[in-house]
Amino acid sequence: MTTVAQWRRTLSGQGRLATAALLGLAVGLVAAVDPHTAGRYPTCPFHAVTGLWCPGCGGLRAVHDLTHGHLMIALHENALVVLLAPSLLVWWLIVRWRLSDGRPVTLVLSPRGTLAVAALLAVFAIVRNLPIGAALAP
Repeated sequence: MTTVAQWRRTLSGQGRLATAALLGLAVGLVAAVDPHTAGRYPTCPFHAVTGLWCPGCGGLRAVHDLTHGHLMIALHENALVVLLAPSLLVWWLIVRWRLSDGRPVTLVLSPRGTLAVAALLAVFAIVRNLPIGAALAP
């Protein structure tokens, strides 16, 4: 007989597997369909309206370049994506390790963490649009 706790673990395990599969498919699509070619993906609405680079501008190109082993080109496209990718990998490994030990995992950022992420994105967006940060623009 299956207990409620076992049922929840099975569903959460299937959810994690589905999330990993979708992320893998998304990265595979970006690896296969070159975002450097105009018209392959939608234009960034923020950039289209303002002419400014948002924190995500160049992110698809950076992921594409990373999947093809072009680290320096990826850094030029979106340094934030390239620098955060290893952090996300380490975070994912920690989550997997905690789950394998049966420990709970909290996926919610603290208010301080949320503020830090927002500040990082804002500073990156501002600097890449200034003459001093022109190297950060895609």
